[in-house]
Amino acid sequence: MDVELDNEGFLLNRDDWTESIARELAESDKMEITDEIMGYINKARDMYGDDGVVPPIRKFAKANGISTKDLYGIFQKGPMKLICKWGGLPKPTGCV
Repeated sequence: MDVELDNEGFLLNRDDWTESIARELAESDKMEITDEIMGYINKARDMYGDDGVVPPIRKFAKANGISTKDLYGIFQKGPMKLICKWGGLPKPTGCV
């Protein structure tokens, strides 16, 4: 992967993002991106494009017709952090 990342693995330049980079980032976190997960990544990217901010998890879950509990079931930990990391978006506020 020939892109610049910060010390937590987030893309420094959002324009570098591609689906293949998303898959490589997930692999580095020892996870695999399914079609369902890619759908969530693309939805978050769309929401970020519309609003200019990373959506809070409750708003994101509601927009996707899923519960926050189910998102945690899919991602195991920090769903929005992983969605943003793999999606080339800024780290969500509230994530330290």
